[in-house]
Amino acid sequence: MRTLAAVSGFPPAVRLLLVNQLGVNLGFYLLIPYLATHLTDDLGLSAAVAGLVLGLRNLSQQGLFLIGGSAADRLGARGVIIAGCGLRTLGFALFALGDALPVLIAASVLSGLAGALFNPAVRTYVAQEAGDRKAEAFALFNVFATAGALLGPLLGSLLLFGGFRAAALTAAGVFALLTLAQAMVLPARVVPRPTGSVLGDWREVAGNRRFVAFALAMVGMYGMESQLYLLLPHAARQATGRAGAVGLIFVVGTLANLALQLRLTRRLAGRSGGRGRWIAAGLTVSALGFMPPVLVAGAEGTRPVLLLPVLVGVLLLYLGLMTAQPFAMELIPSFGRTELTGTFYGLFYAVSGVAAAATGAGVGWAMDAATHRGPVWLPYACCTALGLTSAAAVALLHRHRALPRLPAPPAASAGPDSPAPEDPCPSPDAMSATPDPRPLSETR
Repeated sequence: MRTLAAVSGFPPAVRLLLVNQLGVNLGFYLLIPYLATHLTDDLGLSAAVAGLVLGLRNLSQQGLFLIGGSAADRLGARGVIIAGCGLRTLGFALFALGDALPVLIAASVLSGLAGALFNPAVRTYVAQEAGDRKAEAFALFNVFATAGALLGPLLGSLLLFGGFRAAALTAAGVFALLTLAQAMVLPARVVPRPTGSVLGDWREVAGNRRFVAFALAMVGMYGMESQLYLLLPHAARQATGRAGAVGLIFVVGTLANLALQLRLTRRLAGRSGGRGRWIAAGLTVSALGFMPPVLVAGAEGTRPVLLLPVLVGVLLLYLGLMTAQPFAMELIPSFGRTELTGTFYGLFYAVSGVAAAATGAGVGWAMDAATHRGPVWLPYACCTALGLTSAAAVALLHRHRALPRLPAPPAASAGPDSPAPEDPCPSPDAMSATPDPRPLSETR
């Protein structure tokens, strides 16, 4: 009820985009987790060719985030969101209707391009519509996204009884409905006339040293989150000997998100000290989440009780992400001009995508090393080190006043006993001022 009440307090456009994100994740996870099996088992493609098809989807999405962000700035977020969902509809329909390799490659590229378009555009639209309640809006965004990510595989597993094409056509249908709903309901915003070139916009954003430092400092967040699909499922299977145990990882995360995300964000947003403080704290908690699974990584035999440390680690990872993500999304538009909000999100997601891919490769190497008589704790230690390094980097930026300082939301600042609001965002010159000599725990 608390979540529904919070949703009703936002403009209709934000409410639609929250439901849209649930549908996006529902449609995506309804299909993509089963695509590799379809390519290899149903179509008889080699693992190398299947990897090429899947890799092209990731490459076309992560490599084009910046273009999607610029398109949202120059053409309007609404049109880019609609175009992205339309392309995803076409891409998933091609997966259902075509078995030839050129068709599969086209479907993969279109699906990735779709994500590159609507991911930055949706966040740009939410940031513009939510006003000074951005953190709360992005917290709700996480709630709806997590619910969709849980429901998608469950629905997909049921539809697969009717064959892969039934699942693919259903996923395409979900995106077709989303496209139609956005075209009918999502209001258009006035798009300011661009004052320069696209390359000029990219140079301005890439030349924003405070933003680039923040984006690089945050690579640990998405690197750790990507292990929900690699290292932690491996730990769950290793502990229990059952592939079905992987589903419990996402059940725990979804329940925690639904129960705690909004409450946690509201509580922390009303406290003084700067968003960077809570982002660093969240990254630290997520990093510590990789320590409990180490306790059972080298255990002999498989028993259900060995899953408990893995689930504790998953819960810590989710709690950290729930703490850090909404505030990170809230900060991004404040690094520069409002007219470049989409470009800022685009570059941030491009950096994060590269970080997630690099982390996956590094952790995969560490997992292989652990399998071949290497230390069993190595992949977990790599993730912990990555998270703590990111947390330390964000804390350093916070102490040096290199992060925008945003006012507390209205609900948090009402009443005489509420914490004092933070300072408004300082000018770029103030950002390079002498670092605050006080420790992070004392900075307000």
